[in-house]
Amino acid sequence: MLKKQQKLAIYMEGSLGELDGKMGYGVLRFSPNPIVAVIDSKHAGKQLGDVIQCGRNCPVVADIEAACALGAEVLILGIAPSGGRIPQSWMPALTSAIDHGLSIVNGLHDFLADRFDTSTRSEQWIWDVRHVTDELPQMAEGRAAALDNTRLLMVGTDMAIGKMTVGLEINKYLIDRGVDSTFIATGQIGLTIGGYGIPLDAVKVDHSCGWVEHCVLEKKQHKVIIIEGQGSLLHPGSSATLSLMRGSCPTHLILCHRAGMTHLDTLKVKVPPLKDVIAMNELVSSAAGALVSAKTIGVALNTSALTEQEATYEIQKTSDETGLPVTDVVRYGSGDIIDSLIK
Repeated sequence: MLKKQQKLAIYMEGSLGELDGKMGYGVLRFSPNPIVAVIDSKHAGKQLGDVIQCGRNCPVVADIEAACALGAEVLILGIAPSGGRIPQSWMPALTSAIDHGLSIVNGLHDFLADRFDTSTRSEQWIWDVRHVTDELPQMAEGRAAALDNTRLLMVGTDMAIGKMTVGLEINKYLIDRGVDSTFIATGQIGLTIGGYGIPLDAVKVDHSCGWVEHCVLEKKQHKVIIIEGQGSLLHPGSSATLSLMRGSCPTHLILCHRAGMTHLDTLKVKVPPLKDVIAMNELVSSAAGALVSAKTIGVALNTSALTEQEATYEIQKTSDETGLPVTDVVRYGSGDIIDSLIK
């Protein structure tokens, strides 16, 4: 439903610059659409670049009315609150958006299409990204393992660590170099940007592997398939990584990690040595050798909080520790960990 020429406003009220604004950051960095405003009354009057650096700039405004005055046609809910529920405090802004004729992209677990009636306006719509069709996929049977292409899965040491960003950057790098590559989104941000995939955390666990396998088989004609990672095998509350491994039967992995992180962001779970994390992901991916083996080809290190000198040091340190190519794909590009794959 979202057309590339439509002008976007991103709703970030109270979250611009915060970790839970990751939906907005992903759209800001990767969406091909023009973005006319970010809505956050705390920073209203500033330019986006005064608050965060994301490769794009636009005004930060206080409310829906100001965004509409700048030409907004679609409102993106750019905040991912814990639990994925829509706070009641957002409802006045959402009602205002509907009254002003804006369409809405909603990536949360609470759906909006059943709360607002847009049928009287032919050009207005609500896209609940996590809405999944009632049609059930076939049970996963490892059929992706029989494909002769490259299937590259992002895995991570934690949630919200940059797996989607790394996957999209690598996909773009490959396409720019003439490689037949495609990206399968598995979360609401990737789906909003890329348009193809499955909202994995909205799928019943018994069907999750089958849905991933279905998506991979639908894209089997591509030489390289990039599968967006979700969750982490280290996180006690996450089961998504296993579904991705079983459904996609990856041939290669990239470990995503935040430089200097010793514990999971919201838990007191210690991050083991990265060599052990790599070995664990490879062992689980292959089911201890029962299924197709996946080789880790590099580490994508998030150094966004570091200076240039600190980033260079951490990249070299991580490479020495793991024996693998390491880079920050946003800061330095994907070449260091992908060129060997191309060859």
